Amino acid sequence: MTLTEVKNTVQPKHFLTTQDWAWDELSGLVDHAMLLKGQPIQPLLQGKSIALVFFNPSLRTRASFDIGANQLGAHAVVLEPGSGSWEMAFGDGEVMDGSAEEHAKEAARVLSRYCDIIAVRAFPKFADWSIDRQDRVLNAFAQHATVPVINMETITHPCQELAHLMALREHFGTSDLRGKKYVLTWTYHPKPLNTAVANSAAMIATRAGMDVTLLCPNEQYLLDERYMNHADQNAKDTGGSFSVSHDIDASYTDADVVYAKSWGAIPYFGNWEQEKPIRDQYRHFIVDEQKMSLTNNAAFSHCLPARRNVKATDAVMDAPNSLIIEEAENRLHVQKALMAAISTTHT
Repeated sequence: MTLTEVKNTVQPKHFLTTQDWAWDELSGLVDHAMLLKGQPIQPLLQGKSIALVFFNPSLRTRASFDIGANQLGAHAVVLEPGSGSWEMAFGDGEVMDGSAEEHAKEAARVLSRYCDIIAVRAFPKFADWSIDRQDRVLNAFAQHATVPVINMETITHPCQELAHLMALREHFGTSDLRGKKYVLTWTYHPKPLNTAVANSAAMIATRAGMDVTLLCPNEQYLLDERYMNHADQNAKDTGGSFSVSHDIDASYTDADVVYAKSWGAIPYFGNWEQEKPIRDQYRHFIVDEQKMSLTNNAAFSHCLPARRNVKATDAVMDAPNSLIIEEAENRLHVQKALMAAISTTHT
């Protein structure tokens, strides 16, 4: 297949979570991304524009979307509500007598008049999971925009999923990852972090038909039931498996892939001082050479940024089988394929 032979099979829709997309569509995006990796400068978005709305800081996401749009001939405008643009409100019926000057109802519709795509990055507030799990910022934009909306990371990180999937396909030299033993391991971090990447890793690995183990210290560190259920159903649909383990050695033994991420325990969401002494007991979950020696010469990866010698040792992160840089680079390529696919739905 050449770039000129790539056909758009994506129907008009947002890219909020990979669970909303058929596997053939996701796989096709990665196929297109691989072509774009070899031929990066293409006029696929000539005359188009994308609004990149950042409610939180970013390095890879901001750079890869901005550069990717430019390489495809589009213009990207970066907006930072509360900093370079107005602070924003999102709730229905909200009485805006606080610091927010603008509502997403207007912002999303106005940006839709200017742009062909809107991309949003908005982390949880880390105060109340029952509220944060509603993904109110992203869903407000999706509800009110009249152009496709891309999730640049909220409570899931679907673009990272595509980059991770692409890195694994490149590493193993095949698009068929079924039967690979995949370990999604919790790691220590001095602060409680978002569960977004862990949610996404569990979903994409099970969609790919791998045998997935969620390795975490105890049941308090399980993911939200929505994503546990997605992973379980995906595994049933693809013939893979999804299981939970608290046994480090058993989980690593004969693994083909080790994916590391830290996240806070949901039962303590918003009460992090109570969670900290529990979390501090599990520094030994660091990915190190001894654990990796139990694997089947496993590929290692992490979404970045990663605290060296806290989440994983230098030796692991710099090993030949470390995919951290390839996965990060692939953010550029998969996002270009994604923008090219969904931009064709808006005229």
